[in-house]
This record gives sequence, structure tokens and C-alpha cells, in this order.
Amino acid sequence: MNTYSSPGFHGATQTISVWAPAAERMVHLVADGVKAPMKAGENGWWHSPEPVRVGSEYAFSIDGGDPRPDPRSLLQPEGIHGPSEVVDLAAHDWQDDGWRGHHADAASHDDAMRGAVFYELHIGTFTESGTFDSAIERLDHLVTLGVTHVEILPVNGVPGARNWGYDGVNWYATSAAYGGPAAFQRFVDACHARGLAVCLDVVYNHLGPSGNYLPEFGPYFNALHHTPWGPAVNLDGPQSDEVRRFIIENALMWFTEFHVDAFRLDAVHALADDTAVHILEELTAALELAAEQTGRNVVVVAESDRNDPATVTPRAREPRSGQRGLAVADGGSAGLGLSGQWADDIHHTLHVLLTGETQGYYEDFAAPAALAKMYATPFFHDGTYSSFRERRHGRPVDPEATPGWRFVASLQTHDQVGNRATGERLSQLVGVDRLACAAALLLTSPYTPMLFMGEEYGAQTPWQFFTDHVDPEIAEGTSRGRAAEFAAHGWGDAVPDPQEESTFRNSVLRWSEIDDPDGEQSLLLDWYRTLIRLRREVPDLSDPTLGTSRVERDGEGPTSVVTVHRGDCRVVVNLSGEATTIDADRVIAAWHIVDERPADGGGVRVVIPADGVAIVR
Repeated sequence: MNTYSSPGFHGATQTISVWAPAAERMVHLVADGVKAPMKAGENGWWHSPEPVRVGSEYAFSIDGGDPRPDPRSLLQPEGIHGPSEVVDLAAHDWQDDGWRGHHADAASHDDAMRGAVFYELHIGTFTESGTFDSAIERLDHLVTLGVTHVEILPVNGVPGARNWGYDGVNWYATSAAYGGPAAFQRFVDACHARGLAVCLDVVYNHLGPSGNYLPEFGPYFNALHHTPWGPAVNLDGPQSDEVRRFIIENALMWFTEFHVDAFRLDAVHALADDTAVHILEELTAALELAAEQTGRNVVVVAESDRNDPATVTPRAREPRSGQRGLAVADGGSAGLGLSGQWADDIHHTLHVLLTGETQGYYEDFAAPAALAKMYATPFFHDGTYSSFRERRHGRPVDPEATPGWRFVASLQTHDQVGNRATGERLSQLVGVDRLACAAALLLTSPYTPMLFMGEEYGAQTPWQFFTDHVDPEIAEGTSRGRAAEFAAHGWGDAVPDPQEESTFRNSVLRWSEIDDPDGEQSLLLDWYRTLIRLRREVPDLSDPTLGTSRVERDGEGPTSVVTVHRGDCRVVVNLSGEATTIDADRVIAAWHIVDERPADGGGVRVVIPADGVAIVR
């Protein structure tokens, strides 16, 4: 019986193997300038005639063609078109032996995401230096903030030195610009030492436009399926078993060799798979089996546009040891069994409430009942008509079977900020006070909250779309296409050129913004810390039971007073433009209360100014 593994990553010398069924005659290994024929193995695999030492640079020549980097390269020191470097992943001296993951006492992996608070960051713009080592210096900030999971955007090889990470082509490689694989291991170790879990954003639905040499090796793509980025990854066509193995062993490598605790899977709706056991189910089962073998927890979260609760519905039966040692469902599946999924409808509902923007896909979320529905279910579109799609969309979530923490909710993400024309953050659109109101709505919701780096202090730096394509045609097309995308809205001249280094530099966080402890942004940071602490200390404010919250609104749209009843607590957000007065037993926490005095019948009478919020009993 075969098992999934991560071959060839350990030792001072390593046998180099590659799957290259497209080779008609021979595959040569070019290592340290010496070209040698490889040994043909089974199922299209080729193996180096002799082990290669760590630090050596190597590439493959297929049927006499140009040297190409290893599809499983761990490091591309000269970029995505250059040779690969042999790396020993066992060289790091791990210090996290006692680490079991967030919620280490969870009854099962199915429960491991309960109580999580995610923090999404991009290594290249999180600090001025843009490396794993410099990011370690800011981890204590995240500890005091109270988050549990550091979610980092993709770290794999990309064109040039700066990129969001979604143009990746070397799925196994860690960006040399960030410090390479050894630095990533140090970063994860440092996170675990501080009690922080690490979530890695991985992209298995497409490859970037430059440096994709996989088709020269084998049938990595299936032309029968199409995605917005071209032919789909071959998950169900001839020879797709090895392609699926390529994906699953990649995730296992991050889990076992880098001790990553969680995964965010990009745009899983673009994973075209007609097999009986979907790649998402097989991938999650494989990770859970590895977690059981190592005594750790694992969390798998999907970004999905389908609004389908089956993504997080548990698999039909208990896993068993299946083909290749995987834990797979026995005889059918009620769901894919992922830990959680992003719920963009929550973002859209809150964004419209706070900004009044209703263009494009925001239109439906201006409905008066949208906010109340958001607290009852993560999917606004749950079989309802979507005007943006011009069809019905989604299906209902069963509130009795599905806790709210399975759905990741946010006010801002890399997409929702970076895909705006000029990358404005919510703090730049509505100001710090209204962002504080938004934070109260998010962080007292039944869902798993996620913050985007800098949000917690109202960062005034934008986060813009940036690239560093070295291919002149792709570079020009990226710049021209970005401007054309927004020209119809009259923003073409204002859109930053993604290829300009200044676009990247403008997106780097300025940590000096919170140097003044009495400044507005430091006060906002304290507010976020308070809200996250209250999630842990006040059960009503993190109760994941769907359908039990009650929402009242006095007024319409972004000029209303919103009261959310969460158990015995009320979250009162004043967006009306003028002060409002409420009575309560006591104030738990507040942002900008004008006055608080005893009420005639006992308790307190509280005056909440415009763009203020009070959490009361």
C-alpha cells in the first residue's frame, strides 16, 4: 500500500525525483553544471543516478530541452525561471515539541476552529524589511491584540520580488525574498512559542502567467474544464492521480515539515473535479490523518463563492485508512468535511451598512432586512435571487447542525481592500470612529472573525494591487489591464500602476502610526483588544448558535441606530449622525460615550454620540 509523503527533503545529500510522463526519450538532471541522465521509474517518475548535496543548484532537461526548475522545488534563489536549490528541511531545530495547536483540548479536528480569531497579513508589506525574520519582531503585537491564528498570504515562488502571492508557480518553494524555507520555519516556531497558530494561504486552482513549466513535465491541466485563469488543474482526467498527489503532498509538506497549523484554500469553486471523492474531501482527510499521527490539530478553511454549506458539513462516516493510507469517507459523503469557509456575504452586508456603497455585487445587501439576516445565517443568498449573478444563488445553512464559528467573517481582506481602484481601507473610507462601530459588530457576532493587517489601529496606508512581472509583455498587459478595469468608472487615471515599486512601497504598514499612546489610532487598537478579550470572557458575545440574535434598526442605511441583542447583552451602534440615549443595567464597554449617569429606575442612562458604540447589559 502506497502512502502520501514528502520525498527527498531530508539529509545532507538527497535523491532528486521528478514526475515527467511527457518525456518521450530521456530526462537529464543538470546539477552544479553537470548533465546526467536520470533513471526511469514507475508511472512516469525519474530519479537522479546519484544523491545531490544540499546547496546544489539543479534543473531538469526533458528530451534535450532547456533546463527547467523542479516542480517540487523548495527554493528558487534566482527566481522562478532559474535553477532550484537542494534544501534540507530537517536542519531546523524545532522548539515547539509541546505545541498541539489552537484549542489543543478540542474533542476532534472538527472542533479545532472554535474560539479562533484570524489575522491576515502579507509578509512583504507587514514590515519595512518584508521578511519572515522582521515579521517575528511584530508577533508580540499580535499576542497582545488577542488573535489566535496568523494567516499569511501565499509564500510560494512568484515572478519578481513583490507580489500578492496568487501569481505563484512554484507551489513547494518558499519565496527567497521573504527569507526562504529556513526563515519560514523560524517564523512558525516563533509563532508557536507565543501561542499563535499559523494559517497558510495556498492556491491550488491555478498557476501564474509566467514560469509555468508544468505542462512540459506532464498533464497537469485538463482542457475540458476552464477557469478565469485558463484550463483547470487536472483533478479528474487521465493521469490525474499524480496531479492530486502533487497537491496533497504539498499541503502535507507545509503541515509536517513547516508545522503549519491551518490552511486557507483559495477559490475552491474553481477546482473542477468530477470524481466521486472530491479533491477537497481527500485533501482534508489526508491532513487530518497526518494530524492524528503527530498529535496535533489541523484546520482547513475554504474560500468559496458557492454559498454551499456542504463545504463545512462533516463527511458522512468516520474516516478509515483508505488507498495510499488516506482517511477517506466510507461509502458516500454528506459533505466535504472542511473546518470552515469564508463568508463574503457578511462582509458585504457590513460594508454597505457602514459606507452606503451599493454598486455591483453590493446592491442586494442594501435590503433593509440584510443585517438581521446576517446575524441569523452567514449566507444572505441562500437560494435567493442574486441581481449581480442574475440567478438564484446558494442554499440554506441548518442552524441546528452548523455553528457560526465555521464561517470566517471580516470587515476587510486582501481582496476587498486591494481590489478597490486605489486600495483604500475602511478607515480611509469612513474614518476611525465608524471603523470602531464596525469592529463591535464583527467581534460580537456568532462567526469566526478575521482582521486584515493594520485594521486594528486604522492604518492610513492603502493596500494596493502590486506585481513585479519581469516578462515585458505580461508587465505591460498587467499595467494596462488594471487601468482599463476601472476606466469605465472614471478612475483610470487614479489607479496606481501595479508594476511601479512605489505602489508596493505605499502598501507597507507604518508602525509609527501607533507610537502616540494617546493618539486616535492607539485608542482604536485598545478598542480592538477590548473587543477580542470580551469574546473570550463574555459567552453571549461569542455564542456561535445561529438564529438566536435579534437586530433592531432605527433609521435606514448608513444613518441608523443599530441594536444587536446577543443573549443578555446589547450592542448599540449609533450611525445616525446625532447622539442617542439608551438605558441599561450596566455598560460592559464603549467607544466614545458622552455621558453616563444613574437612570431613574435603576441602572444607567447612556448618551452615545454619532459614530459611537456601547456594549451593555
